[in-house]
Amino acid sequence: MTQPAENGSTGTTEVVSRVSVTPEAADLLRRLRAEHGPLMFHQSGGCCDGSSPMCYPAGEFLTGDADVHLGDLHGVGDEPVEVWMSREQFALWSHTHLSIDVVNGRGAGFSLEAPTGQRFLIRSRLFTDEESRALEAMPAM
Repeated sequence: MTQPAENGSTGTTEVVSRVSVTPEAADLLRRLRAEHGPLMFHQSGGCCDGSSPMCYPAGEFLTGDADVHLGDLHGVGDEPVEVWMSREQFALWSHTHLSIDVVNGRGAGFSLEAPTGQRFLIRSRLFTDEESRALEAMPAM
């Protein structure tokens, strides 16, 4: 997915994002933010709860060198929602755009949406050749 971004000149340039949010997931994030304050996501890979994007209060899940900051979700509150992924998982998914969506069903035990009757999930698609070239030109996060 591309979005316009100021490039410091009189025009704009297209910037490729690695992550986005569906309108339905953004609605749930707004409700969770009203209850819990600023939010973040982490996708660890692995099995069970780790295979779904986990939503936490911002800063509750400590990230470090073993994690990659995929980007920020905007339009779900006063501040962006950071999205992180384990570096090991990112090595496998680096060629895909990830969209955080929501479906009915029980959420992961530690993720904030667990009691809502909905759960977050990741939908993915391969980057186009043009997007892949743009990502190669961007500095690593």
